[in-house]
Amino acid sequence: MEDTSIKEEQILVRITGQDRPGLTASVMEILAGQGAQVLDIGQADIHSTLSLGILIRIDDIHSGQVMKELLFKASELGVNIGFEPISDGKYEDWVSQQGKNRYILTIIGRRLSARQIAATTKVIAGQGLNIDSILRLSGRVSIKNPSRNVRACIEFSLRGTPDNRALLQKDLMNLSSEMGMDFSFQKDDMYRRMRRLICFDMDSTLIQTECIDELAARAGVGEQVRAITERAMRGEIDFKESFKERVALLKGLDVSVMKEIAESMPVTEGVDRLMSVLKRCGYKIAILSGGFTYFGEFLQRRYGIDYVYANELEIDENGKLTGRYVGEIVDGQRKAELLKLIAQVEKVNLAQTIAVGDGANDLPMISEAGLGIAFHAKPRVVANAQQSLNTMGLDGVLYFLGFKDSYLGDQGRL
Repeated sequence: MEDTSIKEEQILVRITGQDRPGLTASVMEILAGQGAQVLDIGQADIHSTLSLGILIRIDDIHSGQVMKELLFKASELGVNIGFEPISDGKYEDWVSQQGKNRYILTIIGRRLSARQIAATTKVIAGQGLNIDSILRLSGRVSIKNPSRNVRACIEFSLRGTPDNRALLQKDLMNLSSEMGMDFSFQKDDMYRRMRRLICFDMDSTLIQTECIDELAARAGVGEQVRAITERAMRGEIDFKESFKERVALLKGLDVSVMKEIAESMPVTEGVDRLMSVLKRCGYKIAILSGGFTYFGEFLQRRYGIDYVYANELEIDENGKLTGRYVGEIVDGQRKAELLKLIAQVEKVNLAQTIAVGDGANDLPMISEAGLGIAFHAKPRVVANAQQSLNTMGLDGVLYFLGFKDSYLGDQGRL
């Protein structure tokens, strides 16, 4: 016959103090000795200060002995310990929270102040989201050499459903502009943890120039090309029409100029590091550019990029540009199509893709990708993107993917 006189209860054990090797093992040994069931456990360590929480279920015969032994062990180890009984009803409420959505909010800045973090957490609270955990992804900043580590990143793990997702995005965007920080708000699902394909715009994203402007300057038609570009930006002509007009002005330019431009084009801050990490971690990398294949292929050879789709300039038998192009123009819509095509070829779910760009013609692929990032982008692009990166180099993308500096063995240099 079952002994109904024995009752079980939940006890939350909280331990704080100076961390040391073996502390958690000692606590668990005591719990194991008294037959306690661990329902939940979590630990954080900030500058060698431990905060450990363990929720146990144990019968009332052994609960007193467990608390007694834990008190003695805490005294021996020089840490603080506390106990809180948790009712069945309260525990079940916690269990019911497991079905709620989870999100990851990443904030990045050259530095992050209490004011910036306070503003961020106010937005989170205002949307009814609960912060489950906070994790620092960036390396620690040196006090003696403060200019060495000029970047900071914090990741919030959130639970719940935003009351108004569009308003949340708008508020975060406003904070980004007003307070000089970047953010990424992503649903925390299996796709976020398994990104596999990343597609980049080239001009003003991977490189800090527009190749057509460089070509135009050497052809002596810089002003004319800039005027056409401005008309396109004002919406007076579409990308394809502006592209045809600008390419026509390059007629007669010697092809050797492209080699000269390629060898001197300024690569964006952080590209070397980003490409190295992405290749090591098995990402497929593509350049989808409204620029020119010559320069994309130059970067492809340098970084081992898997795919390059851009516009090819026609060259005559004398090695001169004809003022025409070969094949289909890569515009914004074509970029989005190519992203989907490459994902299909690589057998990658669209939710596992990333797109990074700065211009209006990048918006279709940024919107299509599982993670779309506006990088040092035009206001219209930032306003329509879910994530933006403006305060640092392109390797800041790694934070949005969840990389910690310590993962890469390079503290403070991500």
